[in-house]
Amino acid sequence: MVTASSVWDDVARIRARAPLVHNITNFVVMNTTANALLALGASPVMSHAVEEVEEMVGLASALVLNIGTLTPSWVTAMEVAARAAQARGVPIVLDPVGAGATVLRTHAVRRLIAVAPPAVLRGNASEILAVAGGAATTRGVDSATGVDAARAAAHALSDAHGCAVVVSGPVDLVVRNGVEVRVANGTPLLGRVTGMGCTATALIGAFLAVNPDAAAAAAHAMAVMGIAGELAAGTAAGPGTFQAHFLDALAGLTEAEIRARLKVEGDEARG
Repeated sequence: MVTASSVWDDVARIRARAPLVHNITNFVVMNTTANALLALGASPVMSHAVEEVEEMVGLASALVLNIGTLTPSWVTAMEVAARAAQARGVPIVLDPVGAGATVLRTHAVRRLIAVAPPAVLRGNASEILAVAGGAATTRGVDSATGVDAARAAAHALSDAHGCAVVVSGPVDLVVRNGVEVRVANGTPLLGRVTGMGCTATALIGAFLAVNPDAAAAAAHAMAVMGIAGELAAGTAAGPGTFQAHFLDALAGLTEAEIRARLKVEGDEARG
């Protein structure tokens, strides 16, 4: 069940515990996602050297894998980290950035899922379709496909790998065990700043660190992402200032703002 109270409870837990979130992510978004995690109340670490990732996972409460700037050595580091996380019971969130655009990316994501299925897989519709083996049109790392076109693929991936799947879009779709939740919070400005999808993935990592229910953690993270975006859009002059206002909104987010703005619907959604 996704409610304002359940979202706020997770935010409060993150702020109280400051969980360490280990990110193996791309060069483009490292600063953005680290600052977003800090603003939310989590503690980020950006570590991708294969020589230390296993040790770092042992210190972390969640592992974020993001293939945005992919190299073979990074895939190896992700595999090592994923195996260590699985052995230690550390939840994994995987972002298949650009899957479907190249063979390297698509194969890398499928390989990582085979090594250690994630707790949450988050991507846009084109990426989710590509991971599932369906037809998709991916423009670089952007989607040319609507969320509902990936609905069946999301359920298939969830059933096959026992994970929650998030299909990001104007209305985010979260599926697991045949259940759907849609999160309608957000603003078009989120699509005007690079790395905001990757930021959503990182925030899911923070919520997974305090909530063992992967679908709920993912839905809560997407709701907070969208609400913070709405708050930022109300004061920002454009994409440049939006990013700063977004971080401020995350840091200052209150229970009252969540209650006033939360927009969810679905089999487990409640007002």
